[in-house]
Amino acid sequence: MSGPEDDDAPRPGPGPEDGDVPRTGTGGDSSGGDSSGKGVAGGASGDGPAGKGGGASEPERVPAWRAVLQGLGPRGLGLKIGAPVLALLISLLITMVLLRITGADPFSSMRSMVDYGTTENSLVDIVNRATRYYLSAVAVAIGFRMALLNIGVDGQYRLAAMLSAALGGALTLPAPFGQLLVIVAAMLIGGLWAAIAGVLKVTRGVSEVLSTIMLNAIATGLIAYLLNDKRLAEVRPGSNNVATPQIPGDGRVGDLNGFLSWFGLDLPGRVYGLLPLAIVVGAVFWVVINHTRFGFDLKVSGLAPSAARASGVSARRMIVVTMVASGAVAGLIGMPELLGASYEYSLNFPAGLGFTGITVALLGRNHPVGIALAALLFAFLDQTSDVLQEVDIPKEIVGVMQGVVVLTVVIVYELVRRWEIRLQQRSVADELATGHDLAREAA
Repeated sequence: MSGPEDDDAPRPGPGPEDGDVPRTGTGGDSSGGDSSGKGVAGGASGDGPAGKGGGASEPERVPAWRAVLQGLGPRGLGLKIGAPVLALLISLLITMVLLRITGADPFSSMRSMVDYGTTENSLVDIVNRATRYYLSAVAVAIGFRMALLNIGVDGQYRLAAMLSAALGGALTLPAPFGQLLVIVAAMLIGGLWAAIAGVLKVTRGVSEVLSTIMLNAIATGLIAYLLNDKRLAEVRPGSNNVATPQIPGDGRVGDLNGFLSWFGLDLPGRVYGLLPLAIVVGAVFWVVINHTRFGFDLKVSGLAPSAARASGVSARRMIVVTMVASGAVAGLIGMPELLGASYEYSLNFPAGLGFTGITVALLGRNHPVGIALAALLFAFLDQTSDVLQEVDIPKEIVGVMQGVVVLTVVIVYELVRRWEIRLQQRSVADELATGHDLAREAA
């Protein structure tokens, strides 16, 4: 086994031969600099140009896979807006070609999806789906920020929803204590379940990808064992469905329809009452990541573990804390449905949301606003998949469409990022060749 100094940081990513791309001190994410002065923002030795002239630093190389996970992309506002628009246009073109190959009229198919997806009933379902997708994507994005792949979000939220539902159904507390009890319990269960993978990584070097996948299987087995009429569940009369005892009325969360009616929005369906909770989670995520020391330490630990260690940041502790935070948010994924619609955990409880969150987080570039737009897009595609059968198109084509969108956005963002880095490197080379600070002269 390696010594403590080797175990104090995550395993390094692939080297330059693995398709990584260079990143200058100003390119990529704002977290590229750190107080240690090593690697990330500069501090080159006297061997390179920076050592001789004291100007530009030798660019640090960031593997492409790490850049994709951490949402590194173009810094210019025009490129930030233009890259996703271009990617969506390309994905739309590819989707229309795929629809034509299947023998369908792409224009009529798209028109049918838009018409069905903009009805009032569909809009309510889209918002409710997007709420769950959003929470799932934020849970995944917390790990992504440190280049950690928390594949276990699906197991974490299902186990948290089942146990917290059993707790809420067994206790009767006045509002809002009943709701708070269920929500806090779900966060604790999700965080503790995710902590197992973090501890295994820092103590035994087990990849979080493997451990979280195994923990998903264990969570599924535990749920199947506990969701039994002899343990934490009961059989519903007149059906084969097994569910936890229903949460009493004082422990439920009402819908937002009454609040929305003040603004003239009289919707036919029930909008999740915990939609504001998802908004708060996104806002807290953005503030913590971008405006706190913890967020800085997290990003630096993922971007440059050696520089983080040199500045006094314990990468081992950050791994565990990050996994716990990701699992705690994962515990919230099932709360809108549990407290606002079903009031019980049964065999019909929504599953697979953790894997959808991975694609939504990648599409949203780990940014709360981008994740929200991606969640709405995926919810729209899921909601309108049924109408495709009316025009003789298999609904599974929607899954293909979602995959095309994600791949196109990831590829376009990475290409634009590399192009912007080359421009920055060319500018640095010109400064070294001429001896002038071109940026200062332009200003």
